[in-house]
Amino acid sequence: MAYLENDWLTEGMIDFEYKKYILLAYLQDIRKKFNATELYPFLSDLIFHYRNLKKVHESKELLYENFPKSISKADFQKLKINYRHIVEDHEIMKEMADIIGFAMPRLERTINEGKELFDFVEENLELTPVGLTPIYTNEGYVMVSQDLSRNVSVFRYQLTMFESANEKYRGLNTDYLEDYTRSMSQTFEAIKLDLIKKHQDLPNPATYLVVSKLKFPLPQTLMPVAKRLLVRELNMG
Repeated sequence: MAYLENDWLTEGMIDFEYKKYILLAYLQDIRKKFNATELYPFLSDLIFHYRNLKKVHESKELLYENFPKSISKADFQKLKINYRHIVEDHEIMKEMADIIGFAMPRLERTINEGKELFDFVEENLELTPVGLTPIYTNEGYVMVSQDLSRNVSVFRYQLTMFESANEKYRGLNTDYLEDYTRSMSQTFEAIKLDLIKKHQDLPNPATYLVVSKLKFPLPQTLMPVAKRLLVRELNMG
């Protein structure tokens, strides 16, 4: 499984060879996913772990906070002191530094491999509006067609806004609706008209078509990249 526990660094035995084994097995599984052109959630997980290690590297206090603390209230003060001793232990901290020094460049290289795959997928996608685009584009439909196939997968999208401590971000939620088979009569415009009939709460929907020149895994790769393209398009609108 291409999965690494969030607290893999501090959980269990703090030993360089042991942690090295865990990390390399994880990265090997991630590369298998990338070789199968599967991007998500694997690329975002890699970035999460890299950022965590970077923060730990920059802050001993954060390292202290990341040690597992499954303790009762009565033992809290006692164990808090013990954890402080662990963090202040020179040998353990040296082992931690060696693990982090080994892990960070390898995570970074694998992240770059994932980004190259992301760019390759994006280069093979084309995004175009279907029909006239209304003023309101925060909700609508996105159609996906791959590798000259006549199959068209339709998703309903909704643009969302969320905030971090310093910035605002726009995200995109998508829900799969159904598949259509494209034909001389069942054009993309005809599919849009059918969607309007079926879903009358969106009488004039923004509708976009994503065409992929190659075939990619839909949920793991094509849709995440297509969503990024669509957010970029909506931000420009």
